[in-house]
Amino acid sequence: MLLFLKVFFTEFIAEMGDKTQLMLIALTSKYKLRDIIAGTAVAILVLNGLAVLAGGLVSKFIPDWLIKMIAAFAFLYFAASTIAGDDEDEEEEEEGGKTKIRFAPLAVFCTFFVAELGDKTQLTAITFGANEGMSAAVIVWIACSLGLFAADILGMLFGYLLKSKTPDGLLNTLAVVIFSVFGVFTLYQGLKLISAEVCPLPVWPALIAVTVVFVIVCVCLFMKREKKNSWYRRLK
Repeated sequence: MLLFLKVFFTEFIAEMGDKTQLMLIALTSKYKLRDIIAGTAVAILVLNGLAVLAGGLVSKFIPDWLIKMIAAFAFLYFAASTIAGDDEDEEEEEEGGKTKIRFAPLAVFCTFFVAELGDKTQLTAITFGANEGMSAAVIVWIACSLGLFAADILGMLFGYLLKSKTPDGLLNTLAVVIFSVFGVFTLYQGLKLISAEVCPLPVWPALIAVTVVFVIVCVCLFMKREKKNSWYRRLK
């Protein structure tokens, strides 16, 4: 029990304020709570299972720069898709709702999985797994998973509280900001790793170029959404 509590609270504290917890707050503007819980729970179980049982084999076989680049573009994609989302087109959501709901947990799983790879919480799980050995692997796995999930549940609930208490569009704006900041920062980390480990690369010019393209895409998506919303309001 002492080992369980030690691992649980260590993982819980490590996740508080982490980027994945903030990411889940942002995801509340896109998906239903049950979809986020399902996707997050499976991702946590899989990630901690890999960390404890495999001892970090994932990070050994997948280069750090590739993980960072995948995570960066995943964050930027969610920022852009949040801007492109049309909250007013309810009939269309109802007609296509089954498809969206069916794959929402998978989208959350993939996003959380990539964002959490190599994170301090995963490194914590790897450390506990190595220190306690295979005899305590199950306890460490469960404690790490529950600690991580408890912290993330707080993030989800906070996100939904914001969603119910804040004006329309404010949470979406917060989500775009969170995803964009994480995306650009993670991209910067990935470009630095590529420059150091793969080939010399002008990090700042590349980062600025990608950021400018991303901003242009976001502006175009916003204008397209506003035009569509204006047309929809005239029909009503």
